[in-house]
Amino acid sequence: MAQKTSEKGLNGAAAPVVTEPGRVRNVVLVGHSGAGKTTLVEALLAATGTISRAGTVADGTTVSDHDPAAVRQQRSVALACAPLIHQNVKINLLDSPGFADFVGELRAGLRAADAALFVVSAVDGTDGGISDATITLWEECAAVGMPRAVAITRLDHPRADYDQTLQDCQDAFGENVMPIYHPMLGDDGQSVAGLIGLVTLRVLDYSAGYPPQERAAEPEHLNPIADDRNALIEGIIAESEDETLMDRYLGGEEITADTLVTDLEKAVAKGNFYPVIPVCSLTGVGLDALLDGLVNGAPSPLEHDLPVVTGVDGSPRPPLTCDPDGPLVAEVVKTTIDRHVGRVSLVRVFSGTLRPEQVLHVSGHGMADRGHPDHDADERVAHVYSPLGAQLREVAYCIAGDLCAITKSGSAETGDTLSGKDAPLLVEPWTMPEPLLPIAVVAKTRSDEDALAKNLGRLVAGDPTMRLERNIETHQLVLWTMGESHADVVLDRLRSGGVELDTEPVKVPLRETFGVGAKGHGRHVKQSGGHGQYAVCDIQVEPLPRGSGFQFVDKVVGGAVPHNYIPSVEKGVRSQLERGLVSGYPVVDLKVTLFDGKAHSVDSSDAAFQTAGALALREAAAAGQVTLLEPIDEICVRVPESYVGAVMSDLSGRRGRPLGSESEPDGAHSLVRAEVPATELIRYSVELRALSSGAGTFTRKYIRHEPMPAHLAEAVRKEHASK
Repeated sequence: MAQKTSEKGLNGAAAPVVTEPGRVRNVVLVGHSGAGKTTLVEALLAATGTISRAGTVADGTTVSDHDPAAVRQQRSVALACAPLIHQNVKINLLDSPGFADFVGELRAGLRAADAALFVVSAVDGTDGGISDATITLWEECAAVGMPRAVAITRLDHPRADYDQTLQDCQDAFGENVMPIYHPMLGDDGQSVAGLIGLVTLRVLDYSAGYPPQERAAEPEHLNPIADDRNALIEGIIAESEDETLMDRYLGGEEITADTLVTDLEKAVAKGNFYPVIPVCSLTGVGLDALLDGLVNGAPSPLEHDLPVVTGVDGSPRPPLTCDPDGPLVAEVVKTTIDRHVGRVSLVRVFSGTLRPEQVLHVSGHGMADRGHPDHDADERVAHVYSPLGAQLREVAYCIAGDLCAITKSGSAETGDTLSGKDAPLLVEPWTMPEPLLPIAVVAKTRSDEDALAKNLGRLVAGDPTMRLERNIETHQLVLWTMGESHADVVLDRLRSGGVELDTEPVKVPLRETFGVGAKGHGRHVKQSGGHGQYAVCDIQVEPLPRGSGFQFVDKVVGGAVPHNYIPSVEKGVRSQLERGLVSGYPVVDLKVTLFDGKAHSVDSSDAAFQTAGALALREAAAAGQVTLLEPIDEICVRVPESYVGAVMSDLSGRRGRPLGSESEPDGAHSLVRAEVPATELIRYSVELRALSSGAGTFTRKYIRHEPMPAHLAEAVRKEHASK
């Protein structure tokens, strides 16, 4: 059963613990920025006495948005866990960011949760309906069978339109999205002062404040809700496991409220029915109804499918069961760096019980391109905590099905598996989107370079939606992020950690090649301080097919260039290829033939012939036609059908070559494929989001380099010359 523990944590507050998985509910709050998720979480915490008032905990910090970056951006930027107790059940509320840049935090919340609560503002009914991005999230939950409910918030807003917002939810989310309560206006005829249960016909009156006064509905309340009530009852009966119920209902039998409520709760837990509850965080309307719904409708961890596990070598293992006495299997769903505590990891325990001073095995899937390679290590967990915003409250254990936090783990990162050291296991990874907005970062001073690399590595390892790349062609340190806001948060955290850095424009790895063959004569003759330098070489340059690389051929006859100096010529040519010829980019796909030259018995040297080889190549470039090559990526854009035309037009404006489009099986989305120059895609993630109202996503892969249009190549050459 659930109980209050008297143990204290880092901030001194008591934390709720449970002894049975059946008394846990893990619920992630989903919705766009401004829908009121964080305000709702704080109101629920205050309503259950977890905090003294909405917005603060014992030390005065905000419950969910305690991150300084969130304060500056005025929105949630990270997943926050807020546990509370209601009806002797522990509800772990996972407040996820609503902005698309922080989808990694949302995915972490979905991984840790067993149900999703979609939070929709009643103002949305006057602002054009449910966003495409929110609909996409609903479909994502549907794909994995996650139970869902809807809370319509901000009923007190002057422009709130509950009826229209409800209709928008039903249009956007599909069948079986039905209200189980209906708002009732107060004496002023405008403000929402109560709710009436469509099944129970009980009125919850909040006119005197929270908690509400409950009474039976009066006759005048029944006609306005008759149609919604009938539709709800028919929807519940249609999902009932009792096949006789529909016949009894159609035969005129009055189905009891207890029977309907029981069938409703079962349908919600199975993910077949999606109740809508009106809520007002500021006035308290609907908070108790929502809490009751989460306790009775959301599935417990015992009812939710657990992820597949294997041995660390990939060998199959039996399916997990949510058993506190079973083998320990837990997963790090999120890792952050706290300035005072250090590394803090939010953990979902799937099997067994996690205890302090326990030696665990930490294993992780390889993500070397994101700074997180394969790893396996044993380490001791010093303490186990229950997180509440910025607070960490120490607990004696965390059972299967529950969430907790551990600190100062030496190697555990987001996505890692924690298991028994004698029987290490690995949980299958969850899907994360690819970061597609590059940011080039530069340390302000040489002394900041090590700190920048170290801190960036720690942040990237904890956030699977970031990737760190040191581009050997452009010599830039590139941080790939989900968008501008995501990048701003990362840079802000780096600077807050004492790292002095700047950003610079991202360079695309262009290349040069020869369009036609040419000859080059390199002559390096110099007399200085009694020591001479003498080397002459003649070369023939020929272009090769794309991807052929570089070939060097020796066709010198008669010893015009001594054999020991021929490698020196090649070395000089290769060095010049790396430095570029007209735009400063590496030269590729050509054949250089050394066919003649001269040497001096005393003054010739390795260095002299290196210089002569470079000079010969530069002369050939002046005589021939050097072409600038740009990388071409193949991209696949997924958007709702209504945006296909706009996307294809936009890609054409980016010099893209469409490869076609195809509709997905759902009929609501299409995949648009095209080949697009990489120079046109640097900010495409931001621009596609604006073009598609946040509903578009894309993937990209490099396929080849090809000649850049002459006018663009000339602009690059002029820019290089000006430097």
